[in-house]
Amino acid sequence: MAGNSRDDRGNVVPLRPAGGWNGGDGEGVIARYPGGEPRTIVLPAERGLGAELEAAAARALADVERHLDRAALSAHTVRAYRRQCRAFTAWLVEHGADHPDAFADVVGADAAVKAWRRSLLDARASVAAVNQGRAAVGLLYELAGLRLTIRPLRVEPPGEPDALEDRQAGAVERAAARRGPRDRAIVAVLLYSGARVEECARLEVRDVAVTARTGVVRLHGKGDQVREVPLPAAARAAVLDYLAERGREDGPLWLGQRGPLGISGITAVVLAVGEAAGLSGLRPHRLRHTYGTRLRRGGADPAQVQYLLGHASVATSGRYFRAGQSEVAELVGAVFDR
Repeated sequence: MAGNSRDDRGNVVPLRPAGGWNGGDGEGVIARYPGGEPRTIVLPAERGLGAELEAAAARALADVERHLDRAALSAHTVRAYRRQCRAFTAWLVEHGADHPDAFADVVGADAAVKAWRRSLLDARASVAAVNQGRAAVGLLYELAGLRLTIRPLRVEPPGEPDALEDRQAGAVERAAARRGPRDRAIVAVLLYSGARVEECARLEVRDVAVTARTGVVRLHGKGDQVREVPLPAAARAAVLDYLAERGREDGPLWLGQRGPLGISGITAVVLAVGEAAGLSGLRPHRLRHTYGTRLRRGGADPAQVQYLLGHASVATSGRYFRAGQSEVAELVGAVFDR
């Protein structure tokens, strides 16, 4: 069976088999659909895609592949778009008879993509995954000269971030302290400055100005945005203890046995601390969520949370101002169970 290729997950995606889709010997292709097992689809002449659709689909897929090769997108996005476009093409292999005009005009394109989208939802794909597929296939069609009119599905805004409870945060700090000054300081900076893990990893000694009474940390964030975040007493004490052990020579702040700690090294520290605190799978971003949630509960307004967390938009900070189930339950209990 000629003309198949494998995507980045090893799934076989259909290209043109030898002799075309309408091979009289009952040629087929193997396709994998979201949530399903790989299966061979036999396309005899009466179920053939038709030469025009076959050629249009092949051209569109080739065009989007070439475009993604040079697109200014993250590697993750490129892989996802390739996977979605190939999945759509595979779906058309089986359903081309129902959508012979899938590349004829916008009406036909919209109908085919809507039907594919319904199949993803029926397979219990998430709304985010379906919208990603819509974006990827929209690019495929745009390169083919057709602009889809289908709008993305509405995504419910995320609720309250997954912050640690006060007792959990205390357990994390104690577990970090037992591991030594460096790990205690790493957790303190994440928990008391809201730093992203990559911002924490980029810190150098000169980025931390601390005394027993005052302290700020200079965070180099997304889009090369720099912000200075005050450090409270607990964080200052942890950083000072670590600097007394490390020394104040300039250079990367976090040192390990084999050199400076990067993102993976800091993540490993937090994971280990979490295990010791009874919080398996603890990640640095949850400490950031805890910082943001504490700010809001302490009376910070959205603009202040935006600055301290380094959000590009105040709308992103608004997530910390949405009611969560646990907090609502506490409120109802406090009001009515007195």
